[in-house]
Amino acid sequence: MPDGPLIVQSDKTLLLEVDHDQADACRRAIAPFAELERAPEHVHTYRLTPLGLWNARAAGHDAEQVVDTLLEFSRYPVPHALLVDVAETMSRYGRLQLVQDPVHGLVLHALDAAVLAEVMKSRRTAGLLGERLDATDVVVHPSERGHLKQVLVKLGWPAEDLAGYVDGEAHQIDLREDGWALRPYQQQAVDGFFHGGSGVVVLPCGAGKTLVGAGAMARSSTTTLILVTNTVSARQWRDELVKRTSLTEDEIGEYSGTRKEVRPVTIATYQVLTTKRKGVYTHLELLDARDWGLIVYDEVHLLPAPIFRMTADLQARRRLGLTATLVREDGREDEVFSLIGPKRFDAPWKDIESQGYIAPAECVEVRLTLPDHERMTYATAEPEDRYRLAATAVGKNRVVDSLVAKHAGEQTLVIGQYLDQLHDLAEHLGADLITGETTVRERQRLFEAFRTGEITTLVVSKVANFSIDLPEASVAIQVSGSFGSRQEEAQRLGRIMRPKADGKTAHFYTVVARDTVDQDFAAHRQRFLAEQGYAYTIVDAEDLGVAR
Repeated sequence: MPDGPLIVQSDKTLLLEVDHDQADACRRAIAPFAELERAPEHVHTYRLTPLGLWNARAAGHDAEQVVDTLLEFSRYPVPHALLVDVAETMSRYGRLQLVQDPVHGLVLHALDAAVLAEVMKSRRTAGLLGERLDATDVVVHPSERGHLKQVLVKLGWPAEDLAGYVDGEAHQIDLREDGWALRPYQQQAVDGFFHGGSGVVVLPCGAGKTLVGAGAMARSSTTTLILVTNTVSARQWRDELVKRTSLTEDEIGEYSGTRKEVRPVTIATYQVLTTKRKGVYTHLELLDARDWGLIVYDEVHLLPAPIFRMTADLQARRRLGLTATLVREDGREDEVFSLIGPKRFDAPWKDIESQGYIAPAECVEVRLTLPDHERMTYATAEPEDRYRLAATAVGKNRVVDSLVAKHAGEQTLVIGQYLDQLHDLAEHLGADLITGETTVRERQRLFEAFRTGEITTLVVSKVANFSIDLPEASVAIQVSGSFGSRQEEAQRLGRIMRPKADGKTAHFYTVVARDTVDQDFAAHRQRFLAEQGYAYTIVDAEDLGVAR
């Protein structure tokens, strides 16, 4: 019997022994279909879920590959019932297909007549399905294509969407060839997306998701609507497209709080699209303003609920989701799967790092013991107040001081959640501060000063979590966050993962108050990065010379 690193259990959990010499190979092999749940020091716990297995199936992995992987790495015999369940779960994907019929238009076609009968019996599909054509086919109104896919995932019969897409309005877009080309994995991502038609590309922060978007736009050569998280991100997309493609500034419009330009390529913020006036989304006409051939969702893991509802009506358009992690703390990954599309390409962070395209990173958790009076205040506080008390502990300022001194001269970001804490830190460090209240012009000025080295320390709120290109940043110090958010942890590490000119390792510090919910949330936040192969070293604040 092989002495593998994996223990496969009948409750669909997988236990991975981290220190085993085959652990890294096993982690890479199970990543396409298993989700990491817990990542303490020695044994990581993964779980097999229907959504994970369906994503793997949509990406071209079959049940035989999954079963072979489990058998290859398992230390003990794999429960037979689990192997049967894996095969049967994966076989559910695609037994229903959405297809275009030359006579009847959009049709739900079943490879298994009993499955069609089952879903038609469900009250959830009432109003979504039309005329029954025969035992295996039923008409679907085109406007219900997205809603039906959502319902079918909930019913456990995810449909394979083969109905195709409208071409949209043609608009020639070429990639410039002056001194650059798509990296091999970026080209694979573009190819994987177009082979599948719509879906999500998952790449580490700093690995060039914007260039994958540009590659998809050039391949499509149609009018394109790009949805982004904020105005700074919109302008970075514009600058990158002008630099990397044949598009001119006149062909690219910004649709944000300050500008309402509709051009062949239009970049809009999620915020402006989800703005309501008197209960009505006033900017939805943007979705119909052009005959869009491609819609790009940047940071797709952050899609607000109204965008999901809008996307349900856009199923005839090609849709590309870009993200560093498909993790959503609200559990709506199934809506990304059904409405944007399945995962078409996913590159492990460590693989991209080994190719030299992102910087190696050292992750350190610095634990601070609260003084007695602060511990007592914390212990007697209301539960809803405890995280803020722990996260904003005064002693964290001294830890940040020590870390900034340790990395003197290096480009350092101090990142946090609570504005009063960040104002104190900025004043304490004599550093500039960027929050949601900072104007777009001032943000751009400070980011540019940071890029050029004019300033070396910048204190930032969560507005800097996403789509901010700061390639020179090599140190990040996190003092507080959005509770236990795994995707925020990944985004924040991503701020410092652009490759360094001198090949240096990036340093990511999280400052945590010991024996509090701050420590519990930190453990949860680290799960996604542990899945990518990043280990956190835990040090005591006193070892940094910080007294209690």
